[in-house]
Amino acid sequence: MDNLIFFGREGLFHVLDWGAYDHILFLVALAVVYDFNNWKKVIWLITLFTIGHTLSLILATYKVVSVDSKWVEFLIPVTILITALFNIFYVRKSTKNLKTNTNLVFALFFGLIHGLGFSSYFKMLVGKIEYKFIPLLEFALGVEIAQIIVVLIILILGFIAQTIFRFSKRDWILIISSIVIGVVLPILKSAIFW
Repeated sequence: MDNLIFFGREGLFHVLDWGAYDHILFLVALAVVYDFNNWKKVIWLITLFTIGHTLSLILATYKVVSVDSKWVEFLIPVTILITALFNIFYVRKSTKNLKTNTNLVFALFFGLIHGLGFSSYFKMLVGKIEYKFIPLLEFALGVEIAQIIVVLIILILGFIAQTIFRFSKRDWILIISSIVIGVVLPILKSAIFW
């Protein structure tokens, strides 16, 4: 039970850590196109990101995959930028099925990249523990809970902006996606290593 709490808490604060806000930026870019009417799609989105994240952690922890951390640190802001740009170029009056399906693919694939970014720290966390799979699942549970919290906040802010402040859905998506781009560009610039 102590391990569940420890690794679950680590997963939770891995996402909610202000020092590593790349997860939050990515979730904002992914979820801004949705509202409470799309709650099932949003759950799939979060779960697919967690699956991708966990899969890459498993592969890295068991030394099946090894990627230079410089590439991962570069690719993480690239994934955020691509998602936000996709929102801007393909924004519509309402969420289209194509957009939804594309975001689900983004969530899974980009989850793989984001998981690799955390793999060295996770390997340090599990240290010499012989059976690492259960801690990985506990960590993934924490990540999933944190992502639900972040996305719920995004949906609430979207609801407030669109109902109280009368932003159109299109404007809300454009404004938030532009803010995400403005925040991620300096991160991307500092991650360029060649």
